[in-house]
Amino acid sequence: MADVRPGATLVEVAKVMHAAGVGALVVRDGDGAPSGIVSERDLVEAVATGRDLSATTAGEVARSTLVWCDEDASVAEVAAEMMDEYVRHVLVEADGRLLGVVSARDLLGVYASEDAGPDLDG
Repeated sequence: MADVRPGATLVEVAKVMHAAGVGALVVRDGDGAPSGIVSERDLVEAVATGRDLSATTAGEVARSTLVWCDEDASVAEVAAEMMDEYVRHVLVEADGRLLGVVSARDLLGVYASEDAGPDLDG
């Protein structure tokens, strides 16, 4: 799981996202605890508002309200949590430690691979 420190510049954030092939990174504070999440949307907003990507840090743009689920949560439960909290990323935890991140794209992949019922093409 890819992550960055709060002081990482948005240029560094973009490079880590690109190298890891992910659309969001967990921001970890000095003791390694998750303190936020920075996503592609945050990068787009920074570019659109003219922020200096080499001076603006992950900690400045990261969302600090984190949404969590237990490792045993079902796909439907995580999807409902995303809808309720209006987020695209949910952190997965077990015994108080971060195991990973579930994205809306991950859920879409699960739903797309399941039997979708009648053929929508006709």
